[in-house]
Amino acid sequence: MDWFTASEYWVSRLVFQRALAALYLVAFLTAALQFRALMGERGMLPVPRFVAQVPFKKSPSLFHLHYSDRFFAGCAWAGCAVSAALIAGVDSLLPLWGGMLLWLVPWVLYLSIVNVGQTWYSFGWESLLLEVGFLAVFLGNDEVAPPIVVLFLLRWILFRVEFGAGLIKLRGDECWRKLTCLDYHHETQPMPGPLSWFFHHLPKPLHRVEVAANHFTQLVVPFLLFTPQPIASAAAAVMIVTQLWLVLSGNFAWLNWITIVLALPAIEFPADPPAVSDPPLWYVVIVLAVSALLLGLSYQPVLNMVSRRQVMNRSFDPLHLVNTYGAFGSVTRVRYEVIVEGTADEVPREDSEWREYEFKGKPGNPRRWPRQYAPYHLRLDWLMWFAALSPMYAAPWFGGLVERLLTNDRDTLKLLRHSPFPADAPPRHIRARLFRYRFTTWRELRETGACWDRTYVREFLPPTRLTGPAAERT
Repeated sequence: MDWFTASEYWVSRLVFQRALAALYLVAFLTAALQFRALMGERGMLPVPRFVAQVPFKKSPSLFHLHYSDRFFAGCAWAGCAVSAALIAGVDSLLPLWGGMLLWLVPWVLYLSIVNVGQTWYSFGWESLLLEVGFLAVFLGNDEVAPPIVVLFLLRWILFRVEFGAGLIKLRGDECWRKLTCLDYHHETQPMPGPLSWFFHHLPKPLHRVEVAANHFTQLVVPFLLFTPQPIASAAAAVMIVTQLWLVLSGNFAWLNWITIVLALPAIEFPADPPAVSDPPLWYVVIVLAVSALLLGLSYQPVLNMVSRRQVMNRSFDPLHLVNTYGAFGSVTRVRYEVIVEGTADEVPREDSEWREYEFKGKPGNPRRWPRQYAPYHLRLDWLMWFAALSPMYAAPWFGGLVERLLTNDRDTLKLLRHSPFPADAPPRHIRARLFRYRFTTWRELRETGACWDRTYVREFLPPTRLTGPAAERT
């Protein structure tokens, strides 16, 4: 069936599937290691409370049927195991239907996690992983050549990711139109990386070139994905290079990496594909039916892209089959950080010994250089960035964080880089203060060894202690 399959993309499919499985592994590992403090039975936003309030049809998830921390952990670690099996190519050792079912398992498990993840899972790359992961189910294995329509739909997702992000920038903030956004972005992005300080200090004319190149990549190059080879491969390669540049400049979880993975099926790798038989009729029917459904549902993200009120990172159905994407429609000019401190004093005073908690990824100690964590996602650190923008973002969970720090909750402390209090002596009071952060200059770096300079702005949370039964247990 030459009209249905494209054997020349055999290697492209193989590379794409293995890379996607690796991202699944990172996503499940992130869930397994962080969920207890964030949304476990005693977490800041407990899943049991959520599923009691939100019906299954609005948020389909296995955890509507049953929830316990042990069951959640089992699902997350099972996702890790299946992802590892897919990386190893186990799907190619199974019959076609078996390979499809194996790819369906991580999609169902991760959909179940995202749909009860609440604020912790409100990022665009969650929906993107699910949308791409669903299509991967129908891409086939070594028994058949890659279906043309599925390869097209993968390019269609990549087009929407890039073009939508380009449009939201032009519409959202004048600095993108003036080519000046990168004068601020590397310093104010949610989680800077080890090279962000150097990117920030690049000459401003080079920042202008970066923004212009970004506009070209996101607003022009996506159309070339639907042209004949080798132009389509070149377009995908340009996108990959751009995403690698973003990987170097910051920590954006797996957003950049999944965009790179999405570009791989558009590249025609030189190789001789093996001879295979025609795909079975049942497979052809399923692939065409699913493809027609997804193309039909795509009208919603298309309407969103052409709308003057374009929104970013929204799913249009509870299964996350089609979504809209975009990032940094507006760029903050000033960086603020919430610094959390504790004291052992019974009566807190300004001259008390306030000890600072250190987070793994978000800026804290001005002398501590940012580290590379992406594609691993530090969910609490990211939400702390939003909290610094407005206390409204932190309202649902920040009180829970403070309560857990006041009890030296073990699962919560695992999310931090350092707790200044011993395990058997939690703080008596916790407070939070807002600071303005900026990258130091070359001269300041040489003189002080600090990559950040910070200035106190205001109180974020006054000294707070446990009351009632919780206080009696400490």
